[in-house]
Amino acid sequence: MISEKLKKGVLLIAEPSIIGDLSFNRSVVLLADHNDEGSVGFILNKPLEYTIQDLIPEIEARFKIYNGGPVEQDNLYFIHNIPNLIPNSIEISNGIYWGGDFESTKELINEGKIKKTNIRFFLGYTGWDAHQLEKEMEANSWIISPNVYENKIIGKSATHFWKEKILELGGDYVIWSNAPENPILN
Repeated sequence: MISEKLKKGVLLIAEPSIIGDLSFNRSVVLLADHNDEGSVGFILNKPLEYTIQDLIPEIEARFKIYNGGPVEQDNLYFIHNIPNLIPNSIEISNGIYWGGDFESTKELINEGKIKKTNIRFFLGYTGWDAHQLEKEMEANSWIISPNVYENKIIGKSATHFWKEKILELGGDYVIWSNAPENPILN
């Protein structure tokens, strides 16, 4: 059953058939929470043109900001792999944590104690109502993949992440790895 495979910490890889959806075309989403009330995730491979310093000038770092998803894009979220430094964070899985005390986080970044391989910032998140994600799974919109990178996924390059995951699937997916993002432009 599909719902048995959906759990926080897995990766959702957008099916190649998701075309024309600016948020989810060629997305890789880390599922941060999944329960009977709904699901929350963050798109890992959609960097924006901003850095954390562009949004919060008192932070003296140039960590990239990612488009986390279409929900609440005026809010900043973060995941990290250093719960011993950032209090009040919530474990997603495999040593990946969500949120925590932001004032402490700012200070630790400015002190050089948090590196870009430790934290990733997002504007917005991806959210699904109760059973909405299961319906999208039944419609073959997503492919579930284990997070083999565990907490090192935070430092993973976003550049070709979707293509890498599609190539790993093999078979009929290989042909999609080099297809243009918009087939009409082919």
